Amino acid sequence: MKDLQVGIAGLGTIGNKVASALLTGIPGLKLVAVSSGNVKKASASLAALGSDAPVVDPRELAEMADVVVECAPTTAFTAIAGPALERGRTLLTVSGAAILQHPEVVELARRRGGRIILATGALLGLDAVRAAAESTIHSVTMVTRKPPRSLVKAKYIVENSICLDDLEEPLLVFKGSAREGAEKFPSNVNVAAALGLAGIGADLTQLEIWADPTRTRNTHFITVDADSARLELKIENVPTEENPGTGRITALSVIAALRSLGSPLRVGT
Repeated sequence: MKDLQVGIAGLGTIGNKVASALLTGIPGLKLVAVSSGNVKKASASLAALGSDAPVVDPRELAEMADVVVECAPTTAFTAIAGPALERGRTLLTVSGAAILQHPEVVELARRRGGRIILATGALLGLDAVRAAAESTIHSVTMVTRKPPRSLVKAKYIVENSICLDDLEEPLLVFKGSAREGAEKFPSNVNVAAALGLAGIGADLTQLEIWADPTRTRNTHFITVDADSARLELKIENVPTEENPGTGRITALSVIAALRSLGSPLRVGT
């Protein structure tokens, strides 16, 4: 079989690790190009990885790649997703919050024969939640506790001038639906958005976000009550040094999703 041509949009914390994995070698996949808002920096990063892949704009990326891996800031999501799906490409992303904000991309994928793969990111148990959703889920709640440094740059925190310096005890900064949380924290709660999309919907999925000085890891507690099972999930994600708001496992989930595209065996749905 011909190798799938892969393009990466965004060469930051996640994109660099995905590019490195592709260049090291994932069977059936080949990195052909990247796009970035900072062409000079992206070119330098590729050179450091020993790659001569070109840095192009999102439309050129969609023309060159069978699979577009979206690793860019949320504000760039539609500029990347639109051209890729318009050309019937596969869009691989961890931006569940962006999908909630731009549900039209799903219809675009349907009309043009494209496909959106939402990688698990920092979440576990999505297979079980999706299975439970085939019957009846009564409730889904998620409590996120993050070290204050993981939230200081969050859109909602900055816009509301919430001071997280020198916290001595946990501070509840948000309580509401996963959809509301995705709107207020578009770069911080992709896990909640993914949980909502997999289960009973983002409007019925309840979310709390805490800035917690007792935590050193981004921690999520999830409870799913369904007629088929009761799920209690706890995730403690190690933050990356480059961006404390992103867990190390997020990039690994993208790499695992890519690897499954070229593998004869896929474990999980």
